Amino acid sequence: MPLSQATPLLLREPGFLFHALLASTEPLHAAAGSSYDADPWPVAWIPWGPTQEGSVFSHSTNVEPIRVAELFEAVAYSVTEVTTTLAFAVTNYTLHNLRRAMNAPSSLVTTVSGTAATLSSKLEAPDPEQIVRSMIGWESLDHTMRLVGRQCLNGGEVQSNFGRGAAAGIATVWNFERPAAGKAFAFYGAGVGRLGS
Repeated sequence: MPLSQATPLLLREPGFLFHALLASTEPLHAAAGSSYDADPWPVAWIPWGPTQEGSVFSHSTNVEPIRVAELFEAVAYSVTEVTTTLAFAVTNYTLHNLRRAMNAPSSLVTTVSGTAATLSSKLEAPDPEQIVRSMIGWESLDHTMRLVGRQCLNGGEVQSNFGRGAAAGIATVWNFERPAAGKAFAFYGAGVGRLGS
């Protein structure tokens, strides 16, 4: 029988990013018609808004060789470290998005004066004891894949470029930690296509 190559099931476009407080209820991840479109994210999950260039998921496994003096090759490899991150730069430039990127609690955004059109607000950077962890969510544009990071800390440089001809972004790199119960993250796929073989 001749070999043939199936059309790949691609993931295209940036998708949607969410932020939630620790221990927030996840979506049900209930698929209908091979999609999560009918399963909304609970209200605790706040959309980050658009990004400069989408997001980048990284999962790195470091291994070290186990050697014996009599052999050149390693006799085994031992996993010494696993690092998982999700990096993105949001363009929805708000005090609350800055606060989230700084790992700060909502109490550090305060009212200076006024309301509505006269409202003046202030964000102050957190002290070390005020730093909080967060949950991070992502869903593909076609609503067939999801990622939930259950305990995350932004460890990247919060950098914004205020220049001509480009929208300033809030750059973040979310490091996934293992929570007290359960795994650090989970991917979800809707339908048999996203399950694969």
